[in-house]
Amino acid sequence: MSKFDSYFLMQPADVVDYAREKVDRFAAGARLECAEIGDGNINYIFRVWEPQSEHSVVIKQAGPTARISDAFVLSTDRNRIEAEILMLGQLLAPGLVPQVYKYDEVMSCCVMEDLSDYVIMRRALIEHKTFPLFADHITTFMVNTLLLTSDVVLDHQKKKGMVKRYINPELCEITEDLVYTEPFNDYKGRNDVFAPNLEWVRQHVYGDAALRLEAAKLKFGFMTHAQALIHGDLHTGSIFIKPESTKVIDPEFAFYGPMGYDTGNIVANLIFAWANGDATLGDPLEREVFCGWAAKTLVEVVDQFNQKFLTAWPLHATEVFAREPGVDRWYLDNVLSDTAGVAGLEIFRRILGLAHVKDITSIADEGARVRAERICMQAGLQFIKQRARFRTGADFLQTLLRSAAEHPRL
Repeated sequence: MSKFDSYFLMQPADVVDYAREKVDRFAAGARLECAEIGDGNINYIFRVWEPQSEHSVVIKQAGPTARISDAFVLSTDRNRIEAEILMLGQLLAPGLVPQVYKYDEVMSCCVMEDLSDYVIMRRALIEHKTFPLFADHITTFMVNTLLLTSDVVLDHQKKKGMVKRYINPELCEITEDLVYTEPFNDYKGRNDVFAPNLEWVRQHVYGDAALRLEAAKLKFGFMTHAQALIHGDLHTGSIFIKPESTKVIDPEFAFYGPMGYDTGNIVANLIFAWANGDATLGDPLEREVFCGWAAKTLVEVVDQFNQKFLTAWPLHATEVFAREPGVDRWYLDNVLSDTAGVAGLEIFRRILGLAHVKDITSIADEGARVRAERICMQAGLQFIKQRARFRTGADFLQTLLRSAAEHPRL
């Protein structure tokens, strides 16, 4: 009889006992230590290590509610989805996700590779560190995990079975509310707008019926377009990184949705990094170096995704109509339109919504933060309302730089 025969939410002492009993990565009788290391909005994450050796693991447990708020009641099955998605990622994009050692359906927890020698990318970017290989790594990850799980490649019956297996209604509802709806009307009263920008938001966001119409179109696309097995939360807080390596983590929001949701999130979060550097780096040379890297990486992410996607298409496509001339470009153009739309949605939800990003909130100077938010939101308006015109990295960057020019430094 084991105390882990039925579910309960573990504390660090419980996690040590769990590791001794359930995890085969440590020697029998080893002295283990544990610390909670998670600071996310959803789950509980612990690091367990043996001080006398280099052995360590991360144990991630799903609670019945989100950490950000008990109002979000969630199925703990999300941890099963995450574990399976990471294991699939090991096959589709080897080296770009952490290794999973065990999934425990009773305790709703996953035991995986410890990435303590990496840093969370968002934290590193706020410190204005640069990662020259990131664009190559993340575009390989996105092309491999998105195209190879779509109807373009998979047997259609197998793909529909995967849609069923990875249905994720509770977490999708969070996205539908916090990303696609509330930033544009605050109908639940949960938005958190930086007070000096409130009137601007009322005029340019809440007061823009054309913007709400386009957001509505994007929302229905998210709810109905089972295009590929998407990560569902692919931002710089879901990436561990070091100069030579990138690891994508936290796919508990994964389900079959539009590819552009993943690609658009990466675009938006690179824009947040650029905005932070632009707002906080007082030395012009340092600002030029970091913001130049962020801008270059934004362009490279879009352009390398395009190139790799079109290269992979004829190598992997099995659908007969995928061989028709021009279908690949038509398909990619639709992904790019979604990418632009989602980039705009992510910008608004992170600036106006319930879950902010530290790239913006850590800007201490009020005037600099007001300007950074408006630069991002002005670009976001264009991404959403004119999304059909965004096809290259330069298209995205030029819109960002035009927005910055419209909001000069005071």
